Amino acid sequence: MNDDFHLFLDQAAGRAPADLRIDNARVVDVFGGGVRETSVCVGRGRILGFSRLEAERVVDAGGRYLIPGLIDGHVHIESSMLCPARFAETVLPFGTTTVIADPHEIANVQGLTGLRYILDASEGLPLDVRVMLSSCVPALPVEDAGAVLSAADLAELMREPRVTGLGEMMNVPGVLAGDADTLAKIRLAAAQGKQVDGHSPGLTGRELDVYAAAGVGTDHECTTPEEALERIRRGMYVILREGSAARDLLRLLPAVDPMNARRCLFCTDDRQPVDILERGHIDGHLRMAVAAGLDPVTAVRMATLNAAECYGLRDKGGIAPGRRADLVLVDDLRDFRVRAVWAGGRRVAEDGRMLEELPQLDPGALRGSVNLAPLPERPFELRIPSGRARVIGLQPHSLVTTHETRAIQTSADGVFEFALNPGLLKIAVLERHHATGKIGVGLLDGRYGLRGGAVATSVAHDSHNIVVAGDNDADMRLAVEETARLGGGVVMAAAGRVLAELPLPIGGLMSDRPAVEVADRLRELLRLADAHYHIWEQADAFMTLSFLALPVIPDLKITARGLFDVSAFRFVDVDMEKRG
Repeated sequence: MNDDFHLFLDQAAGRAPADLRIDNARVVDVFGGGVRETSVCVGRGRILGFSRLEAERVVDAGGRYLIPGLIDGHVHIESSMLCPARFAETVLPFGTTTVIADPHEIANVQGLTGLRYILDASEGLPLDVRVMLSSCVPALPVEDAGAVLSAADLAELMREPRVTGLGEMMNVPGVLAGDADTLAKIRLAAAQGKQVDGHSPGLTGRELDVYAAAGVGTDHECTTPEEALERIRRGMYVILREGSAARDLLRLLPAVDPMNARRCLFCTDDRQPVDILERGHIDGHLRMAVAAGLDPVTAVRMATLNAAECYGLRDKGGIAPGRRADLVLVDDLRDFRVRAVWAGGRRVAEDGRMLEELPQLDPGALRGSVNLAPLPERPFELRIPSGRARVIGLQPHSLVTTHETRAIQTSADGVFEFALNPGLLKIAVLERHHATGKIGVGLLDGRYGLRGGAVATSVAHDSHNIVVAGDNDADMRLAVEETARLGGGVVMAAAGRVLAELPLPIGGLMSDRPAVEVADRLRELLRLADAHYHIWEQADAFMTLSFLALPVIPDLKITARGLFDVSAFRFVDVDMEKRG
């Protein structure tokens, strides 16, 4: 290491040739602002400086713009449906060189084994994967996840060099009530000087004070400018999210101004492979933000330096001597078309393609994770004798649902029947980790679409049991049983047959196939969702469904134990006249 340091300084001083010199570049200065034309020299994977040093390799940037490697401030790799190596191959050509990954999806399936898999499978990749340890496994005590992680379980991993802190603290009631294990997890990160991510949709006033005072430093769940400003005023970072289902970036941009922009960064959170390949990654956030009127240098700073500072990555986020040579060459500061990407000084992608295939780690025990109990004769039967039912309502491009009340028709013995209630769907969650046989059944707003069949998936945030929705019980059953047979994935069924499926054998969440192949399978599913099922255009057919099982985002959600009223923090019965 000492020899490397001396060689690095010799290179910076011109006593030894640089490894790389990029000439004729317009360098975006995220520190002082503006753009300047200069050369950038690289040695030992780091920036040497801006002098025109002798170099072993010289690249002519042709007057294009050189920006720091982009940083995704909060992402679940598992939501890409790709294993870490395939994910890296997918996002690197779009200029993302670092991600702050929260592996709580796989952690909810396989606990510490899942966390270790993400760390080990991302080791040595040109994409720098920093890990936030999952704080809420399960998301809430009312959930049925595959594992339970305490503060003691996380203690050893918190010391890992690539662990940057504690993942999104969704157990807001636990923080506010002073739950001992919840606070122990926060203190664990604080003791190491590491960040604590937040997850507090709708939290305001005194309760937000308590949440921030506990040590939570970020939030990516803001959906209004007012929410964002409340958090910034409390010293928190706001992460502007643009995922597949949750698309909040444009809603939040009005909150960003020249004074507070340093407390704002970008994330994808959950973005499927089709979206990445078609819309890009963090480069897509830059395009959207600039098109909406945000200053381009400010936008780049949010995508780089701000994220690096938020997570304590002192050697990243800018183009300056001594910083890691994560560099992205783009045509302009409007479309941000990526021409070349360097990760640690090594050219890894150009013109939208990787220059090498990355090695994959065998997932081992993460395969075969679906352990579903045999289904009873009528697994999705709903009795609502009062004729007044609670229904999960949907909102456009949002994870937030509404708690609706509907008058429904039943059979003589009080059983819900589809034929008597056009415009309503059933939704169910089935526990799939320990074969407990738990099944929660509810009603879903027919605005979702889904006419003529059923959709099931083992991607059901955050416990990742199997969630299924449909307009008839038979197809719902078929879709569930086929999902279990695959070892996890997405299944569409209609008229007693499987129409299409996407296997996700790694933890029931990820594939080891290339992104293009996974995306092609997903596109076929999405095509059927539109053409056959007529899924609402303001919802993502599968990601929206998967988030209907997440009982930490208001208002009404479904778990394997039944309907959960997030605002009241209690289970409720589908029948309005019954107590939960």
